[in-house]
Amino acid sequence: MRPIEALLEIARDEGVTRIFGNPGTTELPLMDALAEAPGLRYVLGLQEASVVAMADGYARASRRTSLVSLHVAAGVANGLIGMLNARRSRTPMVVVAGQQDRRHLRQDPMLSGDLVGLAAAATKQAVEVQHAYDLPIVLRRAFALAARPPAGPVLVSVPADLLEEDADVAVPARSPVTGPGPADTADAAALLAGAERPVVIAGDGVGRAGAVAELVAVAERLGAAVHHHPMNDGIDFPTGHPLYAGMLPPRNAAIRETLAGHDAALIVGCHAFTPHHYTPGPPVPAGLAIVQVDEDPAEIGRNFAVRHGLTGDLAGTLRALADRLDGRVPSARDRIERLGARHRRARDEADAAARAAYGPSPMDPGAAAHAVAAGLPDGAVVVEEAITTGLRLRTVLRQNLPGSYVHTVGGGLGWGIGAAVGTRMAAPDRPVVAVLGDGSAVFGVQGLWSAARYEVPVAFVVMNNGEYRTLKDTLDEDGGTSAEHGRYVGMDLAPPAIDWRSAARAFGVDALRAGSAAELRDAVAGAPYLAAPLLIEAPITGHGPGGGAGHGG
Repeated sequence: MRPIEALLEIARDEGVTRIFGNPGTTELPLMDALAEAPGLRYVLGLQEASVVAMADGYARASRRTSLVSLHVAAGVANGLIGMLNARRSRTPMVVVAGQQDRRHLRQDPMLSGDLVGLAAAATKQAVEVQHAYDLPIVLRRAFALAARPPAGPVLVSVPADLLEEDADVAVPARSPVTGPGPADTADAAALLAGAERPVVIAGDGVGRAGAVAELVAVAERLGAAVHHHPMNDGIDFPTGHPLYAGMLPPRNAAIRETLAGHDAALIVGCHAFTPHHYTPGPPVPAGLAIVQVDEDPAEIGRNFAVRHGLTGDLAGTLRALADRLDGRVPSARDRIERLGARHRRARDEADAAARAAYGPSPMDPGAAAHAVAAGLPDGAVVVEEAITTGLRLRTVLRQNLPGSYVHTVGGGLGWGIGAAVGTRMAAPDRPVVAVLGDGSAVFGVQGLWSAARYEVPVAFVVMNNGEYRTLKDTLDEDGGTSAEHGRYVGMDLAPPAIDWRSAARAFGVDALRAGSAAELRDAVAGAPYLAAPLLIEAPITGHGPGGGAGHGG
């Protein structure tokens, strides 16, 4: 088998059906082979950041490792932001980057470079293949490493002339990737059963491992309040459950304050913790007894001391823990009723405040977030990159189905549009609504073209306040010259204002502007009936009474 044939054969054998890319001269051997490659579809993006974002969304929704093709040093550099996001969000991904021809690589030809060096900080591993006979085993290793906990992107640099060789290479058989089995839960169960005020912190690993039901069983047997970890990537605990207490705030001091009333904590599948702004002190209060469960042994006790650290399969470990807790906490039912009443009051207050702010555009951002949540169809997936409005959205979303919420803790802007396209490609039976800040959407606007080209019916909601609201909020909180004078350098996107309807139509996407919160709600409700992508512009104010100042678009 020739090297290029081996690449395609391994891709198919690893479950790949789509290759996301933007080609250049070093990818021509691949593109030529794809002209007659059954079972493999090439998905074209106009810029590599959008390409990697599509592959990210696709991998998460399909629960399979995605395959990306990038072009030499420039393409790898453009794709770095997506790889950084994928690494932080633990998305399994193999990136094959075309390197320049080895026969003149020492002459520093155009667009050549140290692809491995460029990608090293953004990937689990980056390697360059120098011999055709090494390509199959390197690719097998890349797919295995990308999927092995903690999952993430792996880059393989392949010189163009290597793919054109006539060498006969052997393709090794695929080995299944297995993680650790369930951990021993006896001591952890005893500690948690004896706690008077237990709390559970659900990390993104819970959803990735398909262990949501098992975590619900543990929480119910304890009668423990459950928080998502800061800036959670997905639905790792049903947000409509009586025990759900909301996302932990992304600052150490606020996390510490939230956890101060508890005597024991169960932290599961969590890169703990990921604060956004610095505050002094540790994230956990002194004296809190912690049980931490993760598939990655490096996570156990990484930032704080734990009483019991369990490394193992999350679903199996939580199932064993739930079995050990069954009937050992007689007060669990009373705790659920008490906490459920408290959480229900908080949710009702948030809903009432947002509804009271409904009105014409520009909308209160809290009302706009609530309108999106109220209009969501059954089974919808929300892909969120709205930064500040996204925080409001989290307080009003009521999602119980795993995979219903997609975010990236990587924080590299421009991810949302491409991720929504990839998500819908992998989940064609679920409506997808992307909620985007205008500043974020500008970074990834090229992804709209791919949505139009492949007729991917995503509803893209752009929360448009014409500014970098999160930066202004931070300056306001800290005080200083900008807050005192109301002058913020480099944080306004108007003038000139971005005409989002014209921008969408330039890429072949139809668009409308919501004239009120009610119109926005109704537009989102139409997502299941879309036959093609639609951009919905939602003009919003910087802040307002619908959710408190400091959470604009």
